[in-house]
Amino acid sequence: MGMSVTISAASAQDAEQILKLQYLCYQSEAELYGDYSIEPLTQTLDDLRAELDRGHALVARLGGEVVASVRGEVDATGTAHIAKLIVHPRMRRHGLGGRLLDAIEQHFADGGAPHAKRFQLFTGHRSERNLSLYRKKGYEAVATRQVGPRLTLITLEKAA
Repeated sequence: MGMSVTISAASAQDAEQILKLQYLCYQSEAELYGDYSIEPLTQTLDDLRAELDRGHALVARLGGEVVASVRGEVDATGTAHIAKLIVHPRMRRHGLGGRLLDAIEQHFADGGAPHAKRFQLFTGHRSERNLSLYRKKGYEAVATRQVGPRLTLITLEKAA
């Protein structure tokens, strides 16, 4: 009998597993853009812990293993900045990323303090799977910013 994936708030004890998963998940993005110095691959455990303390993070677990995660925080304007939606490569294409995105939006729209008026996230211009998921979930491109010769970031947003 298989185990089911559960989604819950991340705790400080999850930081190490999240960082290892983040490193694994962003290898494909680094390869896609030819840049292994991207922030998700260079973030330290201390930086991640500080990020978790500032905002809210969710993890998806399969048994005791963290197999997916997302985090975000709401700024003074009511914008929930959603970041680092990651899913273990073996767990992709099963709807887990969409479930996590829905769950963090729900947290910030209903129970989170401060309350979100809009959701915003970004991804690279070549990250078609990410762009497809975000558009399917109602996000629309609101800005682009070239950050290097091979990478343009697309900012997407939707109302809460």
